[in-house]
Amino acid sequence: MRNYRLYLQDIVAAMESIEQFIAGMDFESFQADDKTASAVMRKLEIVGEAVKQVPEEIRRRHPEVPWKEMAGLRDKLIHFYFGVDYFLVWRAITERVPRVKKEIQAILEEAG
Repeated sequence: MRNYRLYLQDIVAAMESIEQFIAGMDFESFQADDKTASAVMRKLEIVGEAVKQVPEEIRRRHPEVPWKEMAGLRDKLIHFYFGVDYFLVWRAITERVPRVKKEIQAILEEAG
């Protein structure tokens, strides 16, 4: 089985990509740019999949990370056949991603 730290690294890398994709954008330009929105949503799916691979013991030790919400967002994106709530995605990537990325980086530093 793959080491959980690799999944945490995947999460950080995906979040860094998201930040690069949306640099300089506002909500309206994000919503109008299908290519960027699609790339961001794919990275959020990767985050959600990686989160599901982090052992329960690690998740319990770090309740500050919204593990369930991250996995749940992935599920919503995958199963939302009739459209995406772009405002929900925008809020997640502009408000939550930077904070959660720092929390994941701290876990990685702690793990060595």
